[in-house]
This record gives sequence, structure tokens and C-alpha cells, in this order.
Amino acid sequence: MRRLLLLLIALGWTVAVAAPAMADDIGATARGVVRVVTIAVVDGQVVGFGHGSGVAVAPNRIVTNAHVMELAERYPDNVVVGVVPSEGDKSYQGRVVAYDSQRDLALIEFAGASLPPAALYTGPVGEGESVVALGYPGNVDLATARSAADYIRPTSPVRSEGVFSGRRSLTGVEVLLHTANIARGNSGGPLLDRCGRVIGINSAITRGEEGDSSFGFAIADTELAAFLREAKQPYATVGTPCTSIEERLRDDSEADARARADALTTAREAATRAAMGREEALARARDTAQTRRENVMAIAGLLLVLGALGLGGAGLLESRGARRPALWAAGIGGLAMIAAIVVFVLRPSGEADVPTAPPAMRQVVPNAPLGKLTCIFQPDSSRVTVSSTADVALGWGGSGCVNGRTQYLPAGDRWERVLVPDGEQTVSVLLFDPTTRRYTNTRYMLGAQAMDQMRTLRGPGADKACSIDPSVIDRLAQRQAAVRAALPPLPNEKLVYACRKTG
Repeated sequence: MRRLLLLLIALGWTVAVAAPAMADDIGATARGVVRVVTIAVVDGQVVGFGHGSGVAVAPNRIVTNAHVMELAERYPDNVVVGVVPSEGDKSYQGRVVAYDSQRDLALIEFAGASLPPAALYTGPVGEGESVVALGYPGNVDLATARSAADYIRPTSPVRSEGVFSGRRSLTGVEVLLHTANIARGNSGGPLLDRCGRVIGINSAITRGEEGDSSFGFAIADTELAAFLREAKQPYATVGTPCTSIEERLRDDSEADARARADALTTAREAATRAAMGREEALARARDTAQTRRENVMAIAGLLLVLGALGLGGAGLLESRGARRPALWAAGIGGLAMIAAIVVFVLRPSGEADVPTAPPAMRQVVPNAPLGKLTCIFQPDSSRVTVSSTADVALGWGGSGCVNGRTQYLPAGDRWERVLVPDGEQTVSVLLFDPTTRRYTNTRYMLGAQAMDQMRTLRGPGADKACSIDPSVIDRLAQRQAAVRAALPPLPNEKLVYACRKTG
């Protein structure tokens, strides 16, 4: 049987496809958990066989226990290391790239597949909190395996639940004591909090005698982080407390409603202030216009009086025989009279010009371009299990065109886009609210078969350019609706960001 197992691992034998996992937190992490098989062959004879578990810390690298790799250390040139993912239809050959016997940790690299990496939880874990162990216990394998091929057939890891019982020191290494049931074969598998974040690597168990309870030991998060740093292996971390997705969605809905109400209140107050300022400006304009009209009419009256005096003076001069001065006086008086008539006819109406509404009076147009935005992660409003919490840069163009290439669709007074990527097992529902400048990424972490279904519903090419063509928008809307209808009832994560103008 061992010869057959060695042959299957070496050839990367194709086997049956595993059923897709549900979109729960533990199931999402389980898709990055693998079975690790080692077989030592000397002079054509199998001289050693071992198996354990591991968890992905990068798409092509997994962490396991050093003692799972004991054969690889004992027979460095004569061991085949098999990596069997929990999904798919193949196993892969790996190699040890880092080894720490003191911490009982090893790092294995393999090629040919891409696994969803787990995240290391960096926050505190309280005694009595729920924990979950994932792995491939040997007693289950012995009970269910019917042939050597079963050891390299992708299948979901076994999960068992317990509680965290505290931190201890085991041979000088910090470990986590817990009550989740594990067995030989669980070695190297992850110990998780209830949100699916890694808090340790299962390594050993106590033996129960005469009714004693069994306890598990996991290499602590601190030791794992130090090992990965020394191996120069980047890894994902999450420090936000674990909350249920139902609780987060409820709180986020209430927070969103408050944010929108606050934004509308602020807009109304700004509009009220602007209206009051506009009325004051209009009153001042009316006073100014009325004063200008009265001044012009006074000038017309003055010109009329000057004209009358000029004509009267001309007559008096003419009676005294001063003809030439009389003509000048008559001319000036006539011009003054004409000027008075013109000024009176062209006098201002006294109506004020309505001032242009200030910017605060103008409402935000949903499809207006907002330019470059920096969206800052809001931990108190988010639920994170594995994703990066780095800030997001958005270039918000007109009509829902983001970064010049991704078309969002109207969703009421907001904008929405459903993304089904080719390179990861996550569907993202992206929502942007122009009123509150709130950006939300709701993520569903799905199995391989479920992702294949989502990509089929998404369609080839998936409209990777912006467009206002009604036929393109309609096709995209139909595809998004089909994807949304096929998603699980609840997501795994909800990442919330507050956006502001860059600079």
C-alpha cells in the first residue's frame, strides 16, 4: 500500500473533486488547511511513512510541525513530501524551506496550486473562549480509508471544538492549552478562534489515564510569528475582536442609518444657513438698488432744475440785449433738460439681482465625479477574518466609473458593484454612498466549486471597462443579480471605510 501511496504522490494523481464548503468562517479557513504526507524510500524500499496537517500562510507555502517533517530531516535526499489540499483534484510535491526543531515548526513550499492563506490573530484570547482545531486526525483516517489513494484524496479537514485553557511553557516554548479534541495527524493543523483566525499550531496532546481528561497543546501565536519572521515569510494578521456577522450587519445597518441621518441633517443645516445668508444678501441688494434708483432720480431732478434755470436765464439775457450769452445759456439749459429726461427714462428699476446660490445650497449629484478619494478603514464598524485592512484609494469618476476601468451600477442613491475575481476564492459586493462618502466591501469566501459557479454567472470578460451604453449596463445588471442570488445568506467579512478627498 505504501508503494502505491508513494507512486500516487509522485505523479500528482488526479482524484475525485471535494464538495464545496459553506461560506462560514471556519470553513473559509479550512480551504487553506492541507494534509501533509511524508514517505522515505531507501534502496527502493519504503523505510518510513508519516502524515500530519498544515495551514497556508501564503498561496504556495504552508506551516506544519517540525516533527511532521522528521523523516525529511532524517532522510533529506530520500523523502517525498506530499501536500494534499482540502479542495481540488490533485496532490502536490513540496519541499522544506525552513525548519525549527525547538519551536516544532516547519515551512513547506509547493508549486502547482494556490491556496487561500489564513490570518494570524494578534489580539488577546481570554481563558474560556471557544476555539476550533482543524486537521486530519490519524484515527479518523484509519477508520475511513479504504485504500492508499484515500490518503491523497482532497477532503475537508476534521473540525473539533473546545475552549482555550491558558498559556503554558512546554520544553521552553510557549504553548496554548485547550480542550478541542485532536489526535495524531492533527499535528501541524491550526487552532482557530471562532472567527477562523489562527491563534496557534496544534502540536501535542496529553494522554488521559483512568478517566483523566485529554488536553491539546498548540504552538502559541507568538512563537509562530517569530518563526515566520525569522524565515522571512510575510503573513497576514488581524487584530480586531471577533464579532458575529449577524451582530456586525445589524450594528453596521444602524450606524449607516445614523451616518446618513447626520449627513442629511448637516446638509439641511448648511442649506438653512446658506438660505439665511442668501436672504440677507438679497435684502442688502434691494436696499442698494433702491438707493441707486433714488440717487439717479435725484440727479435727473437736479438736471431738470438746471435746465429750467438755463432756459430762464437765456430769456433774461435776451431781454437785456446779451444775445450771445443768451444762446449759450439756452444751449446749456436745453442739454440739461435732455439729460434729465434721459437719466429719468434710464433710471434703475429698484429690483435687486438675485445672488447665485452658494455651493452649500447645491445638492450632491449621485453621478457626479468626486475625483481622487482616500478611504480609511473603520475597525469599529467592520468585521475582518483574513483580509487586509489597508486604506483604499478610489478615483471616483462620473456615472459610477471607478479608477477609469470598473463600472458601478446605481442602487437607489448609492453605487454598487459585484466582483468575482479569477485569482482568489472570494466574491466582493462593493457599495459606495456619495452622501456619506462611505465605502463598504462585503466579502463572501467560497469553495472551489462555488467560485466556478460564480464565474460562470459572471460571464467571460466580465465587463472590465466603464460604459454608459444602456445595453452594457443592462447586461452587467443581469449578471450581478444572478451572482447575488447565488451567494450564501450571510457573508464572512464586512470592511467599512470612510472616504475623503485626497490631499
